[in-house]
Amino acid sequence: MKVLVVGTGAREHAIADALKDDVELYCYMSKVNPGISKIAEFAQGDEGEIEKVAKFAVDNNIDIAFIGPEAPLGKGIVDELEKNGISCVGPSQSAARIETDKSFMRKLFEDYNIEGSLVYKVFDNYDDVSAFLDDFDRDVVVKPVGLTGGKGVKIVGDHLKDNHEAKEYSKEVIDNAMGGFTQVIIEERLIGEEFTIQAFCDGTHLAPMPAAQDHPHAFEGDVGAITGGMGSYSDKGGLLPFLSQDDYDKAVKIMEATLEAIAKEAEPYKGILYGQFMLTADGPKLIEYNARFGDPEAMNVLPLLKTPLTDVCQAIVDGSLDKVEFNDKASVCKYIVPEGYPETSHGGELIEVDEKAIEELGAKVFYAAVGLEDDGIHLSGSRALGIVADGDSIEEAEKIAEKACACIKGNVYHRSDVGTTDLVNKRVEHMKEILN
Repeated sequence: MKVLVVGTGAREHAIADALKDDVELYCYMSKVNPGISKIAEFAQGDEGEIEKVAKFAVDNNIDIAFIGPEAPLGKGIVDELEKNGISCVGPSQSAARIETDKSFMRKLFEDYNIEGSLVYKVFDNYDDVSAFLDDFDRDVVVKPVGLTGGKGVKIVGDHLKDNHEAKEYSKEVIDNAMGGFTQVIIEERLIGEEFTIQAFCDGTHLAPMPAAQDHPHAFEGDVGAITGGMGSYSDKGGLLPFLSQDDYDKAVKIMEATLEAIAKEAEPYKGILYGQFMLTADGPKLIEYNARFGDPEAMNVLPLLKTPLTDVCQAIVDGSLDKVEFNDKASVCKYIVPEGYPETSHGGELIEVDEKAIEELGAKVFYAAVGLEDDGIHLSGSRALGIVADGDSIEEAEKIAEKACACIKGNVYHRSDVGTTDLVNKRVEHMKEILN
C-alpha cells in the first residue's frame, strides 16, 4: 500500500514513523523534515496548494493520504484528493469546520443539545462586546473564530488583566479579522484541569485514544505566553492521575454525540477528532475541537499503538473502524525550542542532535520546525523537536525523556518540569481543591 503523509512537523514525523514499516511511504511537506526525509519519498511544496498535492498523489498512485495539519483541511484538501480518487484520513472541508469555525462548533452543541458546553457569545462589533462584558460578572476567554495556530486565545486572569482588557483584545481580533473572520467568541472561563482525548473516526464509529495533558505555557511553573505546546504526558490505563474512568467516559460520549451531529449538519467525519476538555467540578466541559492530531499529544499516543496504524487507516477509509489497542504504558514528551521562545533571536542557528544517544536511552526524537541544510540542522523561530519516552510510570518516562533532552546541543531550551512528579501532583491537588 502507498500512503502519503501531508505535513512538515513533529506530528507528521510521528505519523510517518508509525506507518513506515508497513507501507510504501510518501510525504508532501513545506520544509524538508530531517526525520521524515530518511523514511519517505517526498516532495517539497506548500501543503495549502491542494491541487499540487493532489497531482503528486495521483502521479505516485497513492492509495491513502493522511492529512497532518489543520490549514490544508480548511482549504478542502480532502475534497480535492477524493475528487482525484485518493482516499483520505482527514475530514472534508465541511466537516473540518469543527475546528476552522469555532462558532459552527458551539452552535452544533446548542442545536443538538450536546452535553459539556459552556456559556458563550459570538460578536462582530465592539459595542456589543462592550455591553455584554459590562453585564458579565465572571472572567472570560477571548477567541478568534478561525485558525490562529493555537496562539490567538487570551484568558482573563492569565494574559488579560480584566474584562476591560478583554474588550480591547476583542476589538483587535475583529478589526484585524484575526483567524480570517471579523468575529470574536467570548466564553466563560472554566476552572479546572485541561486534558485531551484524541479519537480515530470513520464517519460513524469512534475509537478513543489514551488521554493526555498538554503544557501550553512557555516557561516552567506554567507561566509565560501560550504556545503551540511545550510538552505533554499520558499515563498507564489511558487515564491521567486526576482523571477518573467515569470522567473519561463522559468526555468520549460528548465526542460521540458530536460525531453524530457533524454527520447530520455537514458530512460524515473521517479522520482524527481531537477534544480539548476542562475537567471542572461539574464534570468535563468541551473547550474546543481540532480536526487533526494534536502536537505534541500525537507523540504521546502514536508510539504506543499496538494496532498497526496502516490497519486503522484502512478501517477509517472503509468505514469499518473497531477498537484500537495501545500498549499499556505512560509517556512523556518534551519540546526543545530556541532559547527565549516564543520571542527568540536564535532562528537560523545550528544545533547538534545525537540521535543515536537518544535512541540508546530508549527515547525517540520527532523533528518539528527546523531546517535541514548541507551543514546540518538549523533552528527556526518556532518549536524545534519533540523528545518522547515511555515507561511503566510517568515518573520513569519523564526521567528518560529528560536525559534524552541533554543530547541536543545549541541555544535551546525545554521545560524540564513537564511530566515531573511535582508538577503532576500539583495538578492532582488542584483538582482535589475544586472537587471539595
